Amino acid sequence: MKILENITDERIFYHFKEINKIPRGSGNEEQISNYLIEFGKKLGLECIQDKALNVIIKKPASKGYENSPTVIIQGHMDMVCEKNNDKVHDFTKDPIGFIVKDDYIYADNTTLGGDDGIAVAYAMAILEDNTIEHPSIEVLITTDEESGMSGARAVQREHLSGKIVLNLDSEEEGMLWVSCAGGIRTQSTLPIDWINKKENTKEFILEVKGLKGGHSGAEIHLGRGNANKIIGRLLREISKEVGFNLISLNGGAKDNAIPREATAVLSIDESKEKELVEIKTRVYEELKNEFGKKDPGLEVVLLETDVKAEKVFSDDTTSKAISLSYLYPNGINTVSAEIEGLTESSTNLGVVITNDNDIEYHSAVRSSVRSLKAEIVERNKCLTEVLGGTFTSSSSYPEWPYKADSKIRDICKEVYSRMYGKEPEVVAIHAGLECGILKERLGDLDMISFGPDIFDIHTPNEHMSISSALRCFEYLLEVLKEIRE
Repeated sequence: MKILENITDERIFYHFKEINKIPRGSGNEEQISNYLIEFGKKLGLECIQDKALNVIIKKPASKGYENSPTVIIQGHMDMVCEKNNDKVHDFTKDPIGFIVKDDYIYADNTTLGGDDGIAVAYAMAILEDNTIEHPSIEVLITTDEESGMSGARAVQREHLSGKIVLNLDSEEEGMLWVSCAGGIRTQSTLPIDWINKKENTKEFILEVKGLKGGHSGAEIHLGRGNANKIIGRLLREISKEVGFNLISLNGGAKDNAIPREATAVLSIDESKEKELVEIKTRVYEELKNEFGKKDPGLEVVLLETDVKAEKVFSDDTTSKAISLSYLYPNGINTVSAEIEGLTESSTNLGVVITNDNDIEYHSAVRSSVRSLKAEIVERNKCLTEVLGGTFTSSSSYPEWPYKADSKIRDICKEVYSRMYGKEPEVVAIHAGLECGILKERLGDLDMISFGPDIFDIHTPNEHMSISSALRCFEYLLEVLKEIRE
């Protein structure tokens, strides 16, 4: 096992380490945005920082490329901030601790930030190196990609002239992404009616943990367990045989990450403890059988708690909370009939939060067909309102449609075949990219997306291949070299 200093003689890893000393969770990008602006200014390059804290750094063409079309190199500076429950880490101030294991860079029980810190590192390495052959470059590093893509929506047409976009927000080497799904966030809010705790009751914590989680777009098709849905099922099964009152229900951290952990605190008659344990044990065995290969680390834990409650959810609130968790749409909705293996539409119940007066259910909806996205949203809304809750949606972003005639796709395919002796895979993806928004903001663009191998993104097991990151950077340089008049 090594530490990252041993590989930072490579400039991309040096920059990757440096930016991950700076807090850059979604919504907390001011420091990293300022850092990038100062970096560009020190190089004597034209720099723009807009109101959304997006950063644009422009580098003139190298000799011989003065008449070549301008290229936008695009990524995002923010990251998903996830950690294991037992990890002490404050994403608003603590640096990401790196560990190198063989060919992979991991963080220390937190997300790594390879998504999309590697794009930022690539861009910085290109901007500082005057030996690279390339056309005029406009580096565009956006904010808030992971939470709602508000940064991309704030991009101004007058700040950018390029019509070719190299999006570096992909996580599988050898794949050229040419289309992606659109998405929207939804929130269902259920009011809580609190009552006094009933006599002769005990409080128990029901916990679901040990799940793999993952990206709610790129990995939704793998059928991994969703902790919020699993705990809803457990509570439903318990309620069929034993009455109880909920005290709290919480799970997940980000709506675009498949939740790995969830907890419920319930108050139950002392005489029903044996039945409670038996039901939990039975359902747990069923779940282990169902998720044995997809999520072998699944654990369901039931413990009596010393924290004594005075107030609990009413019977009606308890019933509605369980029903909403149990029935909330989740997972694959439709599969594409045109592209084999492509998830067409899906939803992810990513976060459940108990507040003083209500419970919030946050979901990320994705679809490459706009009408299906609207249909899922309407279904979420209908269910919420039937159960007496209120519903809102936000952060809608468009799909990125396939472009039949693409010169940059042809260049990327040719360069890949020449460098590696095999054809790249040209694919549409279910994960969301900023390409659709950029097309709306900047007009007709010729876009493609690629990147190195990064695994388990949006989870504390996120890790990036060192060799793949180096190869992908070499590939990026060759692509730039081939973009001529």
